Amino acid sequence: MAKNFKDDFIAIQTNLRDNPGAATAVFDANTRQLDGLLSEADIRDFKIRIDEPATLGGTDRGPNPVELVLAALGACQEITYRLYADALGIPVNSISVTLAGRLDLRGFFAADEGVRPGFKDIHAKVTIDSPASADDIERLKATVDRHCPVLDILRNVTPVKTEYALPRERAKTAA
Repeated sequence: MAKNFKDDFIAIQTNLRDNPGAATAVFDANTRQLDGLLSEADIRDFKIRIDEPATLGGTDRGPNPVELVLAALGACQEITYRLYADALGIPVNSISVTLAGRLDLRGFFAADEGVRPGFKDIHAKVTIDSPASADDIERLKATVDRHCPVLDILRNVTPVKTEYALPRERAKTAA
């Protein structure tokens, strides 16, 4: 039997309401280039290989960064659907997400300065196996759309500050 997350959800929610000063979580990732366009990310105790497909100059030894963005969105949607389905008492047997993002490569390769390098758009199809009514599923979707962290990151501007370090020099701030 699958775990129901309602009790965990309510306990965490109550703790966050009672202790707003403890609500900020910091997530870290460290990456390094290994060879050519191949990188490796360290996230907690996990290592993820990141590369470009051969058609874009890589060696295809891992997903590329924009594919990881899509995977992050899909997984975050599934997690958020599961947590809120249980919290709202909406029965869900399974959730899966299929995603496609359209990217104009002229932006990444500076072939046209008027083209942005990021996704033009992302299409996500969430498949929910549930005996719940259409109204309950719509209520669940609206709740997930309001509370999914990765969806929020993609829909809204998130301030990003980058710095660079050169050997034997102090870190410099870059725009």
